[in-house]
Amino acid sequence: MGPADSIQLVLALGHAESYARDDFVAGPSNAAALSMVERWPDWPDRIVAICGPEGAGKSHLAMIWADKAGARSVSAPALGYANLPLALATGALVVEDVNEQVDERALFHLINMAREHRAYVLMTSRIAPSAIALALPDLVSRLRAIPSVAVAPPDDDLLRALIAKLAADRQLQLDPAVVSYLSHRVERSFRGARSAIERLDCEALRLHRPVTRALAAELFRADPG
Repeated sequence: MGPADSIQLVLALGHAESYARDDFVAGPSNAAALSMVERWPDWPDRIVAICGPEGAGKSHLAMIWADKAGARSVSAPALGYANLPLALATGALVVEDVNEQVDERALFHLINMAREHRAYVLMTSRIAPSAIALALPDLVSRLRAIPSVAVAPPDDDLLRALIAKLAADRQLQLDPAVVSYLSHRVERSFRGARSAIERLDCEALRLHRPVTRALAAELFRADPG
């Protein structure tokens, strides 16, 4: 087996990222969104949205709520008018990644149907739903009326906690020195933390070395991202 085969084997090894409530890393940047999820069904509206950058924890929050509410989940681009009754069958639905590619008429009818049947809907999106470039005026109007909460980039404490949590998901027990080093070298975002841990884990497996500060320095000293 050559080097390329070794790398492919490492990348093929999956890991289970935990989406349980106890494994959610809370901090000031996601406090409003977590509060929205946990106060259900005491919501300001039956339809709410959580927005934030890729990898910010929106899906984790949505899964926490889905577990509480018995909700089904669907990707927004997969929404179709014909499957709306089935999607709302439990009275609660997560619609992930609402963006410009959504079937606008299907989303419009979903909102109307949810209100008619008093169902709950939690949407996630990278930007506020009201800011998504859509063509259907009635849908734009509906989205503007939906309460939304934002997930902001992590502060220092949350970034360190997130790095440790993502490492634990991969069965990596990082020394505090490694966590501290990474927190000062990686992109200050959830996506940056996830990418750094994936990279560090794969390199440790490829080289058959423990995850140490020295290994982290080799990877991130000259190339932090």
